[in-house]
Amino acid sequence: MFSCNSSTSGHSVFLLTGFPGLEASQHWVSIPINLICVVSIVGNSIILFVIRTDPVLHEPMYIFLSMLAASDLGLCVSTFPTMVQLFWLGTRELPFDLCAAQMFFIHAFTYVESGVLLAMAFDRFIAIRDPLHYATILPHSAVAKVGAAILVRAVLLNLPGPILLRNLLFPQISELSHCYCLHCDLVQLACSDIQINSLVGLVSILFSLGLDSSLIILSYALILRTVLGIASPGERLKALNTCVSHLCIVLIFYLPKLGLSVLHRVEKHNYPALAVLMANLHFLVPPLMNPLVYCIKSKQIRQGFLKRFQQKRVDVS
Repeated sequence: MFSCNSSTSGHSVFLLTGFPGLEASQHWVSIPINLICVVSIVGNSIILFVIRTDPVLHEPMYIFLSMLAASDLGLCVSTFPTMVQLFWLGTRELPFDLCAAQMFFIHAFTYVESGVLLAMAFDRFIAIRDPLHYATILPHSAVAKVGAAILVRAVLLNLPGPILLRNLLFPQISELSHCYCLHCDLVQLACSDIQINSLVGLVSILFSLGLDSSLIILSYALILRTVLGIASPGERLKALNTCVSHLCIVLIFYLPKLGLSVLHRVEKHNYPALAVLMANLHFLVPPLMNPLVYCIKSKQIRQGFLKRFQQKRVDVS
């Protein structure tokens, strides 16, 4: 812990943290993490390309999926540079402005992903509840408005964070808990009163992740009630099967966050390297798994990818 005797506002330098106790071999430990990030960027780029170029996939469900892929790409691009800087270039220093900017984009893309998951949950409810009027209830204009609302909410909820951080005093050099900047981490390093910052952070989480997770649970309760009202067992199973992919990515998104929260409260100090690994994975696993889940479960995505791949082979020939 660095001293607050020489604290400054807006001119501090933050030190990134790798894997405590594994400094000598962190190059090798970081290889799987960097590989996950690269594969995530490639996978989500492919999803965006396939949906963009295949008219068959220009439906609300796949448009929301493209929004999810875009937010995953943004999250990877936000975290990857400091990982490369720390693990491969050996540079720990990060200026205040860059740290605040990274913090804003990490939280903003996380909130966008949470909002898209909520939109996809209600999309599935509408598709099961009223399949005949699905296209009229969710036209492209409505989907675009939902996407814009999700983006605006993410920006508005995260904009106060970096602004309020500039009013805090920090030691000239502060050590972070991770290899990237998070609001809760930065606030704990401040030398001045953080009540307003903590309150703003809490409100931000409640009106994003907290609200979204509650409404996703509500949407699945409505889906279950609708499915139980279907007479045919085969039609029930078919309706539930359309939700499997979405339910998987919801669990992939929220469960690592829950596990990290428990780890920080119970065993963080006993296993610091495990805490850092979990902190990295809870940002990297959803962008990695989302394209895989939809490629495995969605026949249309697979067909779209194969069609584009075969077309490229024909063009090359």
